[in-house]
Amino acid sequence: MLLVDVLRSCVAERKFLLHDFVVMPDHLHLLLTVCEDMTIEKAMQFIKGRFSYRLKRESQYLGEVWQSGFSETRADDKESFLRYREYIAQNPVKAGLADSPCQYPYCYSYLAKKKGNRG
Repeated sequence: MLLVDVLRSCVAERKFLLHDFVVMPDHLHLLLTVCEDMTIEKAMQFIKGRFSYRLKRESQYLGEVWQSGFSETRADDKESFLRYREYIAQNPVKAGLADSPCQYPYCYSYLAKKKGNRG
């Protein structure tokens, strides 16, 4: 999936640390930590811009992909971090797209299970 590849490339370039994600049919959830010289706004620009560029180049898609802006919620402690992680994992289950997070192919839970590590 192109968006997962874009996320991986941003992580490889150390734009941010990606702790968890889920790509839903009409939205995306990310749990990430930006690096010292990065802001959340800049990280989102990298993700949206790189994905849009590659989508247009690789599939000749000319329409709009992203809505303007994004919403942000911060995890201030370990408890809130774990709560957000669970929310992200359960998103496809709540939407009726999978019976468990590990069955939904466009999320960290599924990819980590395929690799043999979740945590």
